[in-house]
Amino acid sequence: MVTIEVNGRKVKAAKDQMLLEVLRQEGIDIPTLCHIEGLTPTGACRLCVVEIAGMNGLVPSCAYPVSDGMKVQTHSPRVMEARKTIVELLLANHPDDCLYCVRNNNCGLQNLAAMLGVRERIYRGGRNEHKIDTSSPSIIRDPNKCVLCGRCVRVCEEIQNVSAIDFVNRGSKAIVGTAFEQGLNVSSCIKCGQCIMACPTGALRENSSVSDVISALKDPDKYVVVQHAPAVSVSLAEEFGIPAGTDVCGIMTTALRLFGFKRVFETSFSADLTIMEEASELVHRIKNGGVMPMMTSCSPGWIKYVEQFYPEYIPNLSTCKSPQQMLGAVIKSFFAQREGIDPSKIYSVSIMPCVAKKFECERPEMNQNGLADIDAVLTTRELAEMIRYFGIDIKKLSPDAADTPFGMRSSAGKLFGVSGGVMEAAIRTAYHFVTGKELTDLEVKDVRGLNGVKQAKVNIEGLELGVAVVSGLGNAGKLLEEIKAGRNDLHFIEVMTCPGGCIGGGGQPLNGDQKAIRARMKALYSIDSNDSIRTSHGNKAVVRLYDEFLGKPLGEKSHKLLHTHYAKRQVIR
Repeated sequence: MVTIEVNGRKVKAAKDQMLLEVLRQEGIDIPTLCHIEGLTPTGACRLCVVEIAGMNGLVPSCAYPVSDGMKVQTHSPRVMEARKTIVELLLANHPDDCLYCVRNNNCGLQNLAAMLGVRERIYRGGRNEHKIDTSSPSIIRDPNKCVLCGRCVRVCEEIQNVSAIDFVNRGSKAIVGTAFEQGLNVSSCIKCGQCIMACPTGALRENSSVSDVISALKDPDKYVVVQHAPAVSVSLAEEFGIPAGTDVCGIMTTALRLFGFKRVFETSFSADLTIMEEASELVHRIKNGGVMPMMTSCSPGWIKYVEQFYPEYIPNLSTCKSPQQMLGAVIKSFFAQREGIDPSKIYSVSIMPCVAKKFECERPEMNQNGLADIDAVLTTRELAEMIRYFGIDIKKLSPDAADTPFGMRSSAGKLFGVSGGVMEAAIRTAYHFVTGKELTDLEVKDVRGLNGVKQAKVNIEGLELGVAVVSGLGNAGKLLEEIKAGRNDLHFIEVMTCPGGCIGGGGQPLNGDQKAIRARMKALYSIDSNDSIRTSHGNKAVVRLYDEFLGKPLGEKSHKLLHTHYAKRQVIR
């Protein structure tokens, strides 16, 4: 440990700890734009500069290690003037459309201007003008609002291992763009939306479906139904100042009915359905010498990643559709038939913690008889926008139950919202399918938590099942390289595109830090530990669906409706 002096006060710090970390630990708010916790600091934005006694220039605290006896001034006149000038220069080339911007009142640049007292435009002149890229079904890119902090570039390259975007040109002409200035739709972008989560301004945002859904709700010729994903109910509350991890599932159902949705379903139901098919597929592959290791297929960003960068592993992917698409398919077949509704009249909406789901629902494989399984996808943020649009105060609503039969779920289905949840649910059911018994301890602790890579061995009557759980595609790429190099001890691999799984998805509340993500995870585990039905095969509504309509897992009808295929993609990189 060393002792430094901060604003005249003695502070203890670990040797070689970065100054920014020490200052924030001491409760001193140091602004940044480029900094990403956990990644090597770049010192690019210079907003975190501080004054150190004995040094002529200002020092970026994010990239400067502490040393014994260091004397630091964090808010001296010289420091504050430098920070203010940086913000004024950024605003000189920034659009004046805050009132209309999706990030109004939740913008890093706007917050910095307010913090530093920037209340007028100091620098004037010609501004760069760039075309807005609306080609992607998931993400809209507006280079005019980019402040060149580089956060999106680093997340895409260093965490997701995709590198769909990078700095292009030099000097005042520099922008963040795609290879050969192509649209995001034909780039290597996997649509995960982690760049949106990293962006401090409105330069990156989801391709909104709010107006389409509102129009559908107003259309008397449409029968509009909605499903919501497991992670949404433990994340939505944060948008309204309610503590992170608060489960508002029942309240959300009430709000959706107030919007005018005819039926409100839970995607956790079709997560149980997914497990019935996926666990059956795993057992079938093991018993019949199928392609191993089998890999999960419920995360669309991961699917596109494999199609682009590791097409040789497409046969390893489970053929199961994701829970979103499975429920969409069943709604427009079984539900439509049972209710006597023309499937073409049904407008099926899903609410997801993910922007890649917008891409997934538009895949040509995801339809039946020319009708898309899902018609529109809303993110958690877009749901919050609609709640405000309809003037609903969720703090005053009473909870309500989802509609049957697709409103019944097990807690195993709810666990799909967190990394390791799919694996845990699958192990519970695969064990039952093989042995006819239930696991003594349903909690598979080795696959729980927020570590990027988790591994376990599960003994099923003499068969030692090797499993791995990965979140974040950088971690997935490393595991695939291990397998390519000859690793052969794994039977089943769960991959979630976003770090932490759906609780950290690209459609979740912005500025969700690790504390909030951990609270969401804890909430899902709490739901599981307190539920009376904790296995997917224990969901009687799912069993009844097979008895009345699907037949059996991996059967002819279930395979036609609930399974799909993938193919190699050309990629510009």
